[in-house]
Amino acid sequence: MPPIRNFSIIAHIDHGKTTLTDRFLEVTGAVSDRDRQDRVMDSNPIEKERGITIKLAPVTMTYRGVELNLIDTPGHVDFGYEVSRSLAACEGALLLIDATQGIQAQTLSNYEKAQELGLTIIPVLNKVDLPAADVEGVTLELMETLGFTEKELIKVSAKTGQNVPALLDAIIELVPEPQGHPDKPLRSLVFTSYYDQHLGVVAYVRVVDGVLQTDKLHLVATNTNVTPIEIGRFRPAMQPVKELTTGQVGYLATGLKDPSFLRVGDTLTLQSNRNQIQPLPGYKEPTPMVYMEIYPIDGDDYSLLQDAMEKLALHDSALAYKGVHSVALGNGLQVGFLGLLHGEIVRERLRREFDLELIATAPSVPYKILTNKGTVIDITSPANLPDPAVIREIREPMTNSTILVPKDYLGGVMQLAQDHRGSLQSMQDVGTRVKLDYQIPLAELITSFHDRLKSVSSGFASLEYKLSDYQAVDAVKVNVLVNKEQIEALSVIAVRDSAEYIGRALVKKLKEVIPRQLFEIPIQAAIGGKVIARETVKAYRKDVTAKLYGGDRTRRMKLLKKQAKGKKRMKSVGKVELNQEAFLAVLER
Repeated sequence: MPPIRNFSIIAHIDHGKTTLTDRFLEVTGAVSDRDRQDRVMDSNPIEKERGITIKLAPVTMTYRGVELNLIDTPGHVDFGYEVSRSLAACEGALLLIDATQGIQAQTLSNYEKAQELGLTIIPVLNKVDLPAADVEGVTLELMETLGFTEKELIKVSAKTGQNVPALLDAIIELVPEPQGHPDKPLRSLVFTSYYDQHLGVVAYVRVVDGVLQTDKLHLVATNTNVTPIEIGRFRPAMQPVKELTTGQVGYLATGLKDPSFLRVGDTLTLQSNRNQIQPLPGYKEPTPMVYMEIYPIDGDDYSLLQDAMEKLALHDSALAYKGVHSVALGNGLQVGFLGLLHGEIVRERLRREFDLELIATAPSVPYKILTNKGTVIDITSPANLPDPAVIREIREPMTNSTILVPKDYLGGVMQLAQDHRGSLQSMQDVGTRVKLDYQIPLAELITSFHDRLKSVSSGFASLEYKLSDYQAVDAVKVNVLVNKEQIEALSVIAVRDSAEYIGRALVKKLKEVIPRQLFEIPIQAAIGGKVIARETVKAYRKDVTAKLYGGDRTRRMKLLKKQAKGKKRMKSVGKVELNQEAFLAVLER
């Protein structure tokens, strides 16, 4: 059996993880010249379009007689749970730093994750060929902030391939071999999975002990027996093999048609050993941070939406969903995401891969409601907020946010954090930049905070956050009434001080997007019974006096009166159809 090295690449978004993976595949000959293309590992069309990695992707290469298993990871803060899952299947990690940007917020966060798991970390400086690269400054920053020595640092250019073979040599030399025993009973970790029409549920596995063959297998957490159809490796395309031995990474086509039988983090073993083995520790379940309700535009598509969501949830263990019903929109699903980008990607995939036309409500965060009786209720949608008379206290989720910003932009960033109810915890210099630790409510982060942070810092600031606890807040529910009818899907929970401003912005935006009818439509924002903002969509008006010429003005008045009477009657029975734009308008407030 050849020696094995399992490693992962971790970095801030856009520091060159996927490009470095492309160079590895070229140097090791894993991809032929004919199949060579940019971003080989980003298989999803959305990944290619946006130039970001969403899913972790494994690949097996051979270099100098050593088998290298690399797991390419995402860099965006919304997909941090993917990073922790891929690290759990490795013994080493390449910490990639952009020589033009230096250490960023997620560089620090991913470094801490790798340290907690006790991995061997190799610091790699990328993009050293660029004219803007500050190799000396960033080297110094790494030595001061993360305690590396200059000798440990490997300088490469993933674009040109400069020094990439030396990096592969360092991986073979420094990353330890997998610990495990081929003679022990089989234990295999499922680190991700997806659904295939022909193979059923396909699990990506890392063999910890023993040998994985097409025997009768058992999934410990769901107590399910499996007879695999196929076992294989990623080279980088899926390639069937007879067996996977200790330390190897590959896939297993289970043939299961029900996705609920397989959980990410589960332990796979032989049916004969199922009572003798100690299950692997698995993963901490990711907690959804942002909730949206998704409704099909055609009510008959609800079962298709459920089916699509089940298949996506298999590939994305951070998705949590349950059925909901709305008077205005019919049956739908309430879905929990890890952030707005995560929500956007999932909606895009539902539209493209499953051909579903959907309406999504405004994003909201989970709140804890303390009632007068002393009980605590968890709510994930403004529609579920109980009557204000029974509420003693509303608690909102807070985050510990780390912002790294150049000193020139410090004032603007601190003002922005203050405007979003942030409280400064600590401040320290990191090279030419400042690291700010803030406590910011999650509700403030999920709307437009990230975009505004990029604009006030000219794109130089970076943000990383994690949930801390719940704190009391003076919040109210802002209801939206269209033609005196309350639309629950448009209601939002807002801090009392800014509720009126949010109400005004909502009705103003809705006035622009709700189409005109033959009767006028009042749009109101209200807190309880008090209307705090109103706009009116004017009615279309036919010129009923056009056919008159000369004569007494009473004839003209009579026709106008008759028209007004008809409009009044129409208004009392008229229904307003809300289009997708109306809901998107609230999303973009």
